[in-house]
Formats: sequence, structure tokens, C-alpha cells
Amino acid sequence: MSAQKSIKLHPSWLQALAGEFEQEYMVNLRAFLAERMASGAVVFPRPAEWFNALDTTPLDKVKVVILGQDPYHGPDQAHGLCFSVKPPVAPPPSLMNIYKELQSDLGLTPPKHGCLTSWAEQGVLLLNSVLTVEQGQAGAHQGKGWERFTDAVIEAINREREGVVFLLWGGYAQKKGQLVDAARHCVLKAPHPSPLSAHRGFLGCRHFSQTNDYLSSRGEIPILWELPVAVS
Repeated sequence: MSAQKSIKLHPSWLQALAGEFEQEYMVNLRAFLAERMASGAVVFPRPAEWFNALDTTPLDKVKVVILGQDPYHGPDQAHGLCFSVKPPVAPPPSLMNIYKELQSDLGLTPPKHGCLTSWAEQGVLLLNSVLTVEQGQAGAHQGKGWERFTDAVIEAINREREGVVFLLWGGYAQKKGQLVDAARHCVLKAPHPSPLSAHRGFLGCRHFSQTNDYLSSRGEIPILWELPVAVS
């Protein structure tokens, strides 16, 4: 089955990643996911949202990349954008710390919801390293091929874009970010916003204002980090 027929993905990404979908690792990944769902496993997010980050943020519009690890594994949480949840799900702890930093850095009052779609629509690629998970089982789909695919995503951005800001929060993201040429892009590093590590330097990192300063210095429109008060 061709990628174009089976995968909802923005054409800019389909062109850049076309060769990946026919690779053996991706064929094996599709078979694994089909087997898990056929056996009754509850996989998050739903299949139509597996590539939501790429479909919402076209390759030629990417200005910022935020790297996550796994999707949320609770019911109704994951929808294909890292750190983001759709209403009425309450913002998880890591996202609450992101909101705290936004308030400290830019004076933005946190919204009641946790939906980050407006960032993605402005060119912030909210990319998890692994794009699926099973209910209640963090890391259930690690090592099955997603990491290689999302490496290819980062390599495409590194190769085809110029002056992208990579926000690498935590050791996992920083290791994956080694694929980025820091001479051609802006790489900002901080501890993960998890409650376990945010106090070690994520809070106070000022990455949001630094991102906009860098974009403005290149003549780019900065990101409007203030989220809508309400989303449907």
C-alpha cells in the first residue's frame, strides 16, 4: 500500500519522506500496529492522528521544533501533538510547567485547557519521537521503528530548512537533537518540564522569548505563544 493512499500527511512531508514509507522498518511497524489493534490493544492516539504534527505543520512552514518522547497514555489525552491535550482533558503536569515558564518569561496567563494546536498552525512542530502508545503502558511502542522515522523528519528539517529553533527539553530530546546542525539552526537546551526535573533549569530558561528574539533577528514573524482562552 502506498504512503499517499494510506497516510494522511501534508504533501510537503510526503515528498520529503516518501522513501521512508516503503522501507522495511516501516513495513514492519505497520504490521506491528495492525497486530496490536487486531488483538484488542487500545492504541493512542487514534490512527487518524498519528501524523497530526506533520499534517498541521507543513515542512516549508516549520519555524520551531519541540521534541517530546511518547504520546500520553491516558484515555482522550494524546492527539498527535507533543505535550498537547484536547478539552475537556486537564493540562498534564509537564504542560502546567510549560505554562508556568510562559507566564514567567512572557507574562502570559495560562489557559484552562491544554490544546497547543494554535502553536502548530504557526509553524511550531510538536513532534514526539514515538508516535503511538498503548493505554496505561508508557513506552509500549518504543523500539518498533518510530524513532527512525522521526529521525528522518528531523533530518529533513535540518537539510531543507534554515534558521529553525529547536527546543530540546531533557536528555532524550537532546540526544535526538544531535542530528541538527547548530551552525545553521538555533538549538536551545534545558531540563525536561516534568515535575521531576523542571526545577533544575527548565523553569527560568526563557526559551520562548529567546525563540522570538531569534526569529525576529532573521526577519521572521515571531510565534504568538499566547493560547486562545477557549478551544472547541
